[in-house]
Amino acid sequence: MTGTAVIIPAKDEADRIGATVAAALELAGVDLVMVVDDGSADQTGRVAKAAGARVIRHSRNRGKAAAMESGAEAVRLLDGESPRHLLFLDADLGETARAADPLIKPVAAGEADMTIAVFVTRVKLGGHGFVVNLARRG
Repeated sequence: MTGTAVIIPAKDEADRIGATVAAALELAGVDLVMVVDDGSADQTGRVAKAAGARVIRHSRNRGKAAAMESGAEAVRLLDGESPRHLLFLDADLGETARAADPLIKPVAAGEADMTIAVFVTRVKLGGHGFVVNLARRG
């Protein structure tokens, strides 16, 4: 295992993606940040690359799940015989992406196959409540 790759699906996040990439690159064990620019109309891809990420781009918006899949496949192709652990982060986290460190350690240590963040504060979920509740029950 060579380390951890962070995959960040992003659409029109030029204002925040640079800080998110910078914070992700500071996480212990992270040796690759892959941003999937999912058909952005702004400079998301350029800002991400300038911040140190590898960037792939969907020519049109295909959705977050497709961007996550594309990012995982790109990392797999880069890794060949030496696969990395994957950490998926939202593009709008900014500097708070540093708080993802506890998600990496149990997987890297072989203590867990997967970790999922649980947010302490409640925010209005804007239609994503179903997905969050389903994940919580799962």
